Amino acid sequence: MVQNEIFIVIGVSGIGKTTIGKMLSEKLDIPFFDADDFHPDANKQKMQNGEPLVDEDRWPWLQALNVKLKEEQKSNGCVLACSALKESYRKNLMTGLEQQLRWVVLQGDFDLIKSRMESREHYMPSSLLQSQFDAWEEPIYGIKMDVENSKQEIVESVLNKITMEQKSEIGLIGLGVMGKSLSRNIASRGIKISVYNRHVDGKEENVARDFVSSYDEMSNAEGYDDLKLFVDSLASPRKVFLMVNAGAAVDQVIDSVSDFLDEGDIIIDGGNSHYKDTERRFQDLGKKNIQFIGSGVSGGEEGALKGPSIMPGGSKEGYKSVGPILTSIAAKDNAGGTCCDYIGGGGSGHFVKMVHNGIEYGEMQLIAEVYGLLRYSLQKSPDEISDIFASWLKTDSASYLLEITTEILKRKEGDKHLLDLILDKAGNKGTGSWTTIAACELGVAIPTLTAALFARYQSSYYDQRQEAASIYASANESLNLDIDELRTAYQIARIVNHHQGYDLIAKASERYEWAINFKDLSRIWTNGCIIRSKLMEDISNAKDNHSNILMNSSLNSIVVNSRASLNKIVSIFSKTNISAPCMSNSLSYLNAFVEQKSLANVIQAQRDYFGAHTYERVDADRGKKFHTEWI
Repeated sequence: MVQNEIFIVIGVSGIGKTTIGKMLSEKLDIPFFDADDFHPDANKQKMQNGEPLVDEDRWPWLQALNVKLKEEQKSNGCVLACSALKESYRKNLMTGLEQQLRWVVLQGDFDLIKSRMESREHYMPSSLLQSQFDAWEEPIYGIKMDVENSKQEIVESVLNKITMEQKSEIGLIGLGVMGKSLSRNIASRGIKISVYNRHVDGKEENVARDFVSSYDEMSNAEGYDDLKLFVDSLASPRKVFLMVNAGAAVDQVIDSVSDFLDEGDIIIDGGNSHYKDTERRFQDLGKKNIQFIGSGVSGGEEGALKGPSIMPGGSKEGYKSVGPILTSIAAKDNAGGTCCDYIGGGGSGHFVKMVHNGIEYGEMQLIAEVYGLLRYSLQKSPDEISDIFASWLKTDSASYLLEITTEILKRKEGDKHLLDLILDKAGNKGTGSWTTIAACELGVAIPTLTAALFARYQSSYYDQRQEAASIYASANESLNLDIDELRTAYQIARIVNHHQGYDLIAKASERYEWAINFKDLSRIWTNGCIIRSKLMEDISNAKDNHSNILMNSSLNSIVVNSRASLNKIVSIFSKTNISAPCMSNSLSYLNAFVEQKSLANVIQAQRDYFGAHTYERVDADRGKKFHTEWI
C-alpha cells in the first residue's frame, strides 16, 4: 500500500460499509472511522424521525470529514466508511486528497439491504433506504464489490485488487538510447513502468535505478537489476517490452525472462529483429501460451521520447491487452488518431518496419543525388541548396528527411560547412540488406531500394575510389537545369520508391496470410517515423489501390503528366560524373512497369536455347509450355 493512503468505503445505508471498513483497517493496520459518527446531533435526530437529509444538512458534515481525512493523511492514512451518495459529495470529500485516495464501492440488491437494515439497531430506519437508492450516483471509478459475497471474500478481493494496482502496467528491458526514451515516454503518460538492465560488476551497476532517479517523469517508476524481482513487479497479464539488440541477444533475454512468466503473459520485441526470427519466436512462445508481439518502432531517439510510429504484429490477443499502452505513446496523425495499429500475424510488424527502412534508404539516397547535381553540376553552395530544399518543403515533396537535410546543409564549424568535413562513407545496420534479400526470396523487383543499399556498399570503398579517381578523373560538366523540373523528377522517383516498398509488403502479406491493411499502414507512417512526409499523407488519403501506388488514380497523375521530367533529369545525370543509382533505377523500373511489350521474350528464348527451360507463346493458352530444338 502507498504510504498515507486513504480508503473510503461507500454505498447506501445498510450495505455493510462499517463492517467491511473495519476489516480492511485491521488488514491494512491503519485507523478506521465511521462517517456516521461525525454527523451532528441535529442530523441524527432528523434521520431518527424518518426525515431524509438534504444537501444543506450534509455540507458541514462532509467538510468536517475532509478535514479529518487530511489530518490522518499526515500520519498513516485511514479507512473511512461513508455513504457519499452523490458525485458532488465525493468531490467535497476528496478535495486535496486526489493522489492518495482509493474508493471501495459496495453494491447490492434493495431487498437484501433492507432485510439487513431491519435486523440491526441504527438511528436510520429502513424506511429511508429508498431515498438512499434514489440519491445514489454510482461512480465510474473505484474498486466495485457485490455484497452478495461473504465479508471475507469482499475484503480479500479488495486487497488483491489493491496489490495488483500497485504493480507496474508494463516492464521494459534494455536501457540503451531507445529503451530510455521509450521508458520516459511511457512514464510521462501516467503509466506505471518497471525497467530492467542487467548487472555487470564494474561495468553496468545500478543502471536501472540510476536512470529512474535521473528524470522527474520516472518518479513513479521502479528500476531493477534482478530479473525475477522485475517480473514480480508487473501486473498480470505481465507485459514485457524488450529493447535489446536484434539476434541472439533477443533469444537469450526471452529464454531468461520466460522462466518467470505465466500463461497469458506478453512479450513485445521492439527492436529491429528479422521477421523470420519473429515468426519463429511467435510459434515457440505460442506453444507455452506466452503471447508474443514483434513490433517495429520508428522515429529515432526523439520519436521514441515524444511519439514514435509503432507497428505491432503477432499475437492479436496480446495486442488487445498492450494496445492501449502502445497507442498512448505513439505519434498522432493529422486527424488526431494514433500512429499505431495492429499490423497482422507472425512477423508482419517487423517485416513492415524492415521495408520502412528500405524505403528510407531510397529516400535518403535520392536527396543525396539531388544534392550532388545541385552542388557539383550547378555549383550551388550548401546554403543555396538548403534554401532550395526549404522551398520544396512547401510543396508535395515535403518530408522529414528533406527537412533535416535543409538544416544539415546550413550547419558550420568555424568557416566550413560541417557536411564538407564528414567522410563520404555511409554505414548501414542490416535492415536494408534484409529488405533486398526478402525481395529476392519473394520474387519482387525493388531496384530503387536495392540501388540505395548498394550505393552505401560502394561508398565504403573509400581508398579504392581515391585511387580510381586519379585514373578516371574528368571535369564535371556544368549544365543548365530547371530547378522545378528537378523537383518533379525527384518526386516521381520518390513515388516509384514507395511503390516498390508497398509491392514487397503486399507480396509478403499474401504469402504469409497477414492480411495487412495498407490504408492503416500508411496512416501509421504519416507521423513519428523517419519516412513521414506529405507523400505519405497523400498515400494514406488515397481512395483506391492502397498497395499499388502507381495504379492509384489519385497518386499517379504527376507520373502520368510529368514522366518526361524524370527522363530529362536522368539524361542530365548521364552527362556528369555524378552517380545517380536511385534516379536511374526509378526511371528503369517505371519504364519496365508501363511497357506493353517487355524484352523478356529474348531472355526466355536464351534460357530455352542453353537449358531447355521452355517458354510460353502469345498464340497459345497461358501456362502451356513449349520447347524448341535450337541446334
